[in-house]
Order: sequence, then C-alpha cells, then structure tokens
Amino acid sequence: MSVKSCEKIEKSQVALTIEVGAEAFQAAVEKAYRKMRGKINMPGFRPGKAPRKLIERMYGAEVFYEEAINIAFPDAYEEAVKEKELQVVGYPSVELVGDAANDGFTFKATVPVYPEVTLGAYKGLTAEKEEVKVSAADVDERLKQLSDRNTRLVSVEREAREGDTAVIDFEGFLEGKPFDGGKGTNHSLELGSHSFVPGFEEQVVGMKAGDEKDIDITFPEDYHADLAGKAVVFKVKCHEVKEKEVPAMDDEFAKDVSEFDTLKELKADLKKKITEERQKAADREFEDALMTQVAEGITADIPDAMVENQARQFVENFKMQITQQGIPYDQYAQMTGITEEKLLEDAREPALRQVRMDLAVSAIIKAENIEATDEDVEAEFKSLSEQYGMDLEMVKKYVQADQVKDQVVSRKAVALVTESATAVKAEKKAAKKSTAKKTEDKEAAEGEEKPKKTAKKTVKKAADGEEKAAKKAADGEAKTAKKTTKKTVKETKKEEA
Repeated sequence: MSVKSCEKIEKSQVALTIEVGAEAFQAAVEKAYRKMRGKINMPGFRPGKAPRKLIERMYGAEVFYEEAINIAFPDAYEEAVKEKELQVVGYPSVELVGDAANDGFTFKATVPVYPEVTLGAYKGLTAEKEEVKVSAADVDERLKQLSDRNTRLVSVEREAREGDTAVIDFEGFLEGKPFDGGKGTNHSLELGSHSFVPGFEEQVVGMKAGDEKDIDITFPEDYHADLAGKAVVFKVKCHEVKEKEVPAMDDEFAKDVSEFDTLKELKADLKKKITEERQKAADREFEDALMTQVAEGITADIPDAMVENQARQFVENFKMQITQQGIPYDQYAQMTGITEEKLLEDAREPALRQVRMDLAVSAIIKAENIEATDEDVEAEFKSLSEQYGMDLEMVKKYVQADQVKDQVVSRKAVALVTESATAVKAEKKAAKKSTAKKTEDKEAAEGEEKPKKTAKKTVKKAADGEEKAAKKAADGEAKTAKKTTKKTVKETKKEEA
C-alpha cells in the first residue's frame, strides 16, 4: 500500500488516493478465490475443488477482482489513515480510480476528519446570574407538598365532591356497543384531576356509594381517531367515596415527615434546601450561558458526519427513554405517527449545538494543556462510589479510567471559563419563569434529579408524543459527546441489583 496523495477539502474532509500493489492484490485475489470457489460450477470438478487457474481461464482473470478489492480495501485504508495520522470521525466514501489489473488497483477515499478549531473568547466573559431568594411562601409551598404526600384518603358516607376520590366501575358504549379501552373496574378517580375525558368527572360529582349512572360524553375532535367527536355513553357504578384527611401542620407533623422535632426546625431545613437547590440551578444556568457563548465563538469547518452521528445518538437516547417508560418504541411510533427521518431532522439543530460545545471544550483543554492527575482520577472514582453506594473496586471494574479522565478534564475546562467570568444581575423574568421555578422546587422535593444543562452532563426524559419530541429530547441531552461516567455507574448498579 502507498498513499499517492492526501488532500484537505471542504467540510473538514480529506481525499486520500491509495494504491494497492501487486503483492497485496494477488493475496486478496487468492482469498477471494477461496471464498467464492464453492459457488462456481466447473465441468469435471466437485463444487469448491476447481483450481483457480482453470476458473480464471474459463471466466476471465477478472472473475475474482471485485471481491478481491473488497477484501484488500479495509486494510489499505486503515494503513493510510494511520500513516497520515488522521483523526477520522465518520465512514469514507470510496471510488475506484481506473481498472484493477494483475499489478493492483488504485482507489480514492474521501473521509471526514476532526476539524481544526479556533477558539474565540473563553476567559473574562460576562453572563447573567439570577440572585437566589427564598420567601416564606416558598417554604409554605414545600410544606404543602409534604402535606399532600402524607394526606390519607378516608371513606365517607356522602355524595362525592370535587377533590374527592371516587372508586368506580365504568364501561363506555358507542352506538350501543362497547369500545376498546372504555372499561375499568374499581378505578380510583380523583374528581377535578381532569384525567378522564372532559365532562366525565363533573358528572361523577354528586354520586355516592352504591349509585349507578349513565354519563353522556362527546369526545373532543382532537381525540383518538376512532372516537374523535363521537358521542358515547358510560355506564358508571360508584363503590366508594373517599375524602382527603390532611395532617395538621404542627410539631407532630414535623416528627412524622422528617428527623426534626419541631415545625420550626423543619421549616429552617426546607429553606436551606430550597436555597441550595436554587443556587445550584443558578450556577448551572450561568455556566450554560457562558459555555454557549464559547461554543458560538469557535471557528471550525464542521463535517456533516459529526452532526449526523450526534443526531443519531440523540435519537437512540430518545428511543431508550421511551422504552424505559414501558412503551415499546415501535408501538410509540405507530401511535404518534412519528418517523425516524423526522426524529433525525428535528435532532440536527441541537446536534450541531452539541458538536460545537464538544469542540469548544476540547479546544480549551488543548489550549490550556489541561490534564487529569492520578489523584484527580482516584478522587472521582471515590466520589462515584459514594454517590451510588457501590464498592470502590466495583466502580473501577465497570468504569474505564479514560472515561473518568475525560470527565475530569472537561470539568476543569468549564471551571476555567466560569471562574474567570463576571456575573451580572439577571433581569426580572416573566411570570412563567416563576411557575417553572415552582415546578422545579416541587420535583426537587419529591426527590427527582433535575437534568443539568451544562457542558458535561445528561439526561432529560422526553416523551411528549409530538413530532418535536426528538428535538426536545436532544435539547435536554447532556452537553458532552461521550457517555457520562455517572450514567455508566448508575446503569451498572441496576444490573448488579
């Protein structure tokens, strides 16, 4: 093998012209003969026993060339990439130059490579950072969430009211015939939750244990195609009515739901936790704003293959998330009408942002000669061990040290940007920002891990059932191209269990 030319072309691609000499080609022809001879019929010979020379005499010397080229190409291409020290990021497109002959063949391989990156500003940047404040109302809201989770349902001998839970049997009939998915037994329905078809829950209000009732409903026009706009009748029987028994907000409540003896101590602890949560969120948003500036400021001729690979990774992550929610992806796609082509199309824009982010972080690491010491790596392993309650050696068994090093150096690169930056007071946000914060606080109170929109984390669940699902999933994906170490450990722990 010899490389005749190595030319850089647009979109960070390299065109390699590679010659495979006679010796290598004839060795490939011999392999092709051994592979194909069993399928070639020769008079007087059992299948696979005809000599190569006789086959070539009957069918022509070129009979094995195509297969020989396929055999010789991979090794020749890999040797050329290694010789020219190319950092390949995708598959090559290949074309034969001229015809193959006994003395070999020449081919041209055009391959995308890691682009040259020129950093813009990444030190001394400025971004808004929200000032963290926690009010008494915020603490009361968190207390209410604790109260809601500790509220009991108790049976009552009266008519159902909004806010009650009715235990019902129901069956729906369309033109006098039952329809699929329209039947339930001993179903607990919270009245006012709007979890049923519009108009259903309102008509259950007023029923009491033992009551039976026909409920007339017209399905919305945007409902499932089979029932959209259709008038149906639900036959409903009420077995039980339950009301919420809300615990008193006192010291006894504090003892029941926490390690504290008084309500005052519990409130103080909640205020501290909310403050910490909001501070972390503000830090993440500040970091995200800075790294977005850095990513937008780089100059790089990004090959399409890098964006395509990232988009496909987003789509695969999305499919996995859907499956983990208990819905086979094929079934989900059939229900929503979504196609893989549409998912990929919606994922390309966030994929490009992700690739730019990855390139920016890598460029900072290179520019600043950032390294992970053995002490850094060991400390990260210990942190993972503590975080997931796993034995240290078990973590090391399942998580590669290179992954941990990548995590550490990426974190150092981002820290370099944030530590040199200036935070300015954020302007007041719209009312929906406040609503979003309440939602975040609620999820935090319920022990849910918030997705971290930084330059180095994963993961946000995305399953809204709409055509933009892939893009939403991609927007919430972690800000590294590599699978995160923490996710690896988490999945490993599940497997061990």
